[in-house]
Amino acid sequence: MTVDPKRIRPEVAARLGYYVYAYVDPRNSEIFYVGKGCRARALAHLDEAGESAKVRRIAELKSLNIQPQIDILAHGVTDEETALRIEAAVIDALWPEKILAIEKRLTKKVHGQTHGLGRETLGELEFRYAAKPVAIAEPVLLIRINKLYRPGMNAEALYEATRGVWTCGIRREKARYAFAVYQGVIREVYEIEAWHKGGTLEYRTRSREEVDAPNRCEFSGKVSEKLSAKYKGGSVDRYFSKGAQLPYTYVNC
Repeated sequence: MTVDPKRIRPEVAARLGYYVYAYVDPRNSEIFYVGKGCRARALAHLDEAGESAKVRRIAELKSLNIQPQIDILAHGVTDEETALRIEAAVIDALWPEKILAIEKRLTKKVHGQTHGLGRETLGELEFRYAAKPVAIAEPVLLIRINKLYRPGMNAEALYEATRGVWTCGIRREKARYAFAVYQGVIREVYEIEAWHKGGTLEYRTRSREEVDAPNRCEFSGKVSEKLSAKYKGGSVDRYFSKGAQLPYTYVNC
């Protein structure tokens, strides 16, 4: 999903709360600026004027027709004071000499990162938090790949993360499609061609130790262009019962 350079959608801003963000140079993945804020603060620097190193770097990227990557390092923070402390810790880790510019008279403790609230691109969070619920009409196996998914992973890696290996029983035979799901949002749709014992198929992006599990199963298939266009980017949270431990669930099977 492309980020609107002038705004963050209200429903996304509401989920972000206070957050800490970084500007990253896509050419070398170098973080060159860290800030904190809420709502659309992360976008405020894109049209900023001045002589700072940050402004010069953004101008340099724009001259090459490159947009800086904006990563959200932490979000869902409930107050500005805590966000400031996180910002200070990040700056202290990256550039210790700059920490004196950060207000340090803080008293609240910052707890460890909550799953799903750590560093991600702004585009990924837009994709996730703007997702609308979908009603699935086909016989589908929804597979959560939260542990294997990485934003920006290529198509092959996404397919291999989705196709195996699972503890599905015979009910799997009723499913015609498998949906790759990360954080409740559909990332891709595959048409299932056949099921196999775990470790039967070749994997190029996963180790043999990960998938060599004959007591489990894996599927072979291909992307369903039709259903991908229909469902990709939609939310399927409602299909997983609260507290469900299995990484998959059946719909219309």
